[in-house]
Formats: sequence, structure tokens, C-alpha cells
Amino acid sequence: MTRSDLVEELAARFAQLTQRDAEYAVKAILDAMGEALVRGHRIEIRGFGSFTVNRRSPRMGRNPRSGESVAIPEKRVTHFKAGKALREAVEQRTAELLAQNKL
Repeated sequence: MTRSDLVEELAARFAQLTQRDAEYAVKAILDAMGEALVRGHRIEIRGFGSFTVNRRSPRMGRNPRSGESVAIPEKRVTHFKAGKALREAVEQRTAELLAQNKL
């Protein structure tokens, strides 16, 4: 699902929202989430999952072309962990599709 798909789904699900209002709502939520992650905060959406920022230590890597050692600096990366309800829903749907031989 893309951002525009999410906007369309939101506008279709809530008749009182125009397409533009749904677009503003999605943008506001994603901007707020991005800002929170930039500040190092954790985001938890019950039933869906949580987003955190993890630290990757500096390490030595290797250039695959030349074989030369390369220093890779420390970096911060976002991490998503699915919530229990989402994991169970995906597992159940996957099992149903497997039972119907659609996967």
C-alpha cells in the first residue's frame, strides 16, 4: 500500500473527509512520526506495532570489488516490530491462503 492508497482508503472509509482532508491527515501523522523518531523517541501503536531508533556500531567492512577494508561509521537506523495482533492476523491469513493453495 502506498501513501496515496492510504489517503484514498481513508477518504473512502470516512465520508465526511474530503480527499484533501485525508491527504492532510496522513501527512500530519507521518510528519509527526518522523519528527518523533528524529528526536529519538519510540512510537507505539497498540495492535499494530512499534517503531524505534537503534544504534549500529561502527565496524570494518570490505569493498566487494577491490577487497579493500573500509571503515563504516556509526549510524542510527529505524526499526519496526509488529504487535501481537498484527502478527497473529498475518499468520492466520497466511494459513488460510495456504489451505486454499493460493500462496
